[in-house]
Amino acid sequence: MNTSQNKLARQTFVELADTLVTDYDVIDFLDFLAHRVVDLLAVTACGVLVADHHGTLNLLAASSEQTRLLELFQLQSAQGPCLDAYRSGAGVHCEDLARTGGEWPLFASAAVSTGYRAVHALPMRLREEVIGAVNLFGTGPGPLDPEDVELGQALADVATIGILHERLVRRGEAVADQLQGALNSRVLIEQAKGALAQQLGISVDQAFTILRAHARRTNSKITEIARAVIGNGLQITVPAPVRTRPGTTG
Repeated sequence: MNTSQNKLARQTFVELADTLVTDYDVIDFLDFLAHRVVDLLAVTACGVLVADHHGTLNLLAASSEQTRLLELFQLQSAQGPCLDAYRSGAGVHCEDLARTGGEWPLFASAAVSTGYRAVHALPMRLREEVIGAVNLFGTGPGPLDPEDVELGQALADVATIGILHERLVRRGEAVADQLQGALNSRVLIEQAKGALAQQLGISVDQAFTILRAHARRTNSKITEIARAVIGNGLQITVPAPVRTRPGTTG
């Protein structure tokens, strides 16, 4: 890891810790984590899945739209590395999804079709309690550098502590209510992404970047901005660096 990456890693842990305040936004916290993992590690994409009170995994964050769809397929097909990492509490590493030997056949096929060849699932675990898993995807086959695995696990541990901290603060409320609230927020954000993408003629991933930037610029929760876009028709101006899709107008 070079000097700039070391600096970004330190900054990431500070920013993650800074979000662990009363009434923090779980969705924004995990989305930040998913995107920063891609910036820090030698991976192409990241997904974060968290279990509800029944032990069922739910997708709460993904670094891209295609990753989100792949993670949802993993849950629907009930097979994949994140499920194994969650059940075992240990890391699961597949260096080449095209040569899994029959392991997760549906997931492996879908992942390869999406453009991913390697996957590494890290458990979100604190002592004996496992609450989910973080999926790391690479477009080329091969192992993940041990330093990247270590840093990725450290980030997953921070996310775990953050979620468990929130549950402790909200001890009087059911965990199911907390997760359902996060899932409802996720649905609202997905709807806002779609509406903004159509309005501005940009990709869904670009729409999310704009939503998140606007939330931070106005010191608001991303869920609040999404609700304003859907319910109140909030207009957000597209920043200059964001380009519209070919054949569309912004």
